[in-house]
Amino acid sequence: MGERDFFAEPFSADELRELIGERSAADFFSWRSPSFRNLGVDRASLSEERMIELMASEPRLIRRPLIRTEDGGLIVGNDKAALADLIG
Repeated sequence: MGERDFFAEPFSADELRELIGERSAADFFSWRSPSFRNLGVDRASLSEERMIELMASEPRLIRRPLIRTEDGGLIVGNDKAALADLIG
């Protein structure tokens, strides 16, 4: 998979489920996003499925960047340790 602008080509809910895999959708959700604050919902009230639906409908709710590693792993957001391992 190459580079993808998921604002221009949003992920479907199924694609997000595939990316998330066994991890929690909360790991991919951008809790600090103004788009989340504008929703006015309680974080604790969101189910895994609802988070996926929201991210599919509003790409700004997905933590960035998403980086697929050569070994098939996925780095989500600004994980400094993982990024250092990737380039180090």
